[in-house]
Amino acid sequence: MQTGNVTTPFGRRPMTLALVKGQLATANIKAGKTVDKWKVYRSACEARALLGLRDRALAVLNALLSFYPEQELSEDRNLVVFPSNAQLAVRSNGIAGTTLRENLALLVDAGLIHRNDSPNGKRYARKGHDGEIETAYGFSLAPLLARSEELALMAHQVAEESRRLRIIRERITIARRNVRKLITAAVEEGASGNWQAVEDALVGAIARLKLAKTTAALEACLDELSLLNDEAVNMLEHQIIPQKSGANDSEIRHHIQNSNTESLIELEPSSEKEQGEPVANKQRQSAEPVKTFPLGMVLRACPQISGYAVGGAISLWRELMAAAVVVRTMLGVSPSAYQDACEIMGPENAAVAMACVLERAGHITSPGGYLRDLTRRTEQGKFSLGPMLMALLRTHEPQQQQSA
Repeated sequence: MQTGNVTTPFGRRPMTLALVKGQLATANIKAGKTVDKWKVYRSACEARALLGLRDRALAVLNALLSFYPEQELSEDRNLVVFPSNAQLAVRSNGIAGTTLRENLALLVDAGLIHRNDSPNGKRYARKGHDGEIETAYGFSLAPLLARSEELALMAHQVAEESRRLRIIRERITIARRNVRKLITAAVEEGASGNWQAVEDALVGAIARLKLAKTTAALEACLDELSLLNDEAVNMLEHQIIPQKSGANDSEIRHHIQNSNTESLIELEPSSEKEQGEPVANKQRQSAEPVKTFPLGMVLRACPQISGYAVGGAISLWRELMAAAVVVRTMLGVSPSAYQDACEIMGPENAAVAMACVLERAGHITSPGGYLRDLTRRTEQGKFSLGPMLMALLRTHEPQQQQSA
């Protein structure tokens, strides 16, 4: 066969800097290090997705390990095995020669084995007078020994990701079931509201769920179903809350009005006057209890606001609210307009609204007027942040799936 940059004898791939780096790392194995060969093999099997390996390649690795006579790979012993292709094929469940060579190359590229070539390209061992192997040519298992801890960590990461996916899928199932129960109960009881729109939104969410393959896509579906559940609950609450006594309703409004006032004062002091109306004299009550949304979902729907946070990242609600104050100033929204939003929506939801305005800033002529309109509609019970967040999530979903 040809040699050079295209192929090398026996179908071997050309040497690369990555392979050289791996071989140098293998040469620095800690003295006396040992590891159970089947334990490290199991780690490699569990981490196969991260290693880019298929089942056939792992079967070949199993066959190579079976030619190593000891249970433990040890730094002070010969780690080169030298079976022929015919012997390897038999112990690899009888795979064809071409497939065998392809999977050997995959194992080399993944950094799990190294080639230890002889002058003529054959695999063999030379023994000394005492019968011990002096030199062996074939496949070195030293990378498995050198990377045993790394492979164990990769296997743990795969297991954790699998656990996380399982939890997300369980939550999606519960959310779907809850929304379906709410729709059924509302229709059977004759509750007012556009329940057909909720049904259509649920069908659309389920359709997107069937196409979701990545963790990010599944999380987006969970967020959408959670928002849909909240919207359905809100529609029912609007019909239940008016039936409560006036005293209880007054207590609820008083609690809403006074929640989180300290965080609002810390973030931005109110102005004494704006447009001739003192803020201190305003008596505003929210039309419904303040509901906050998952912070992670908000940041996926409104990624731009992270650029206005200290350090360029947001991990706490307080950091989001601080960034919203910066965005308010940047967009020219007056302090009183933002404080009104905080009083009616709650500080957290006002910050979310500000993040949504930032995402749509290119389509909004007057951000301050737009925020005041959202605040007024919220006070009247005609607006909820849920649909706006869902729309933004759907806008960013293709980009997030591509980056994932």
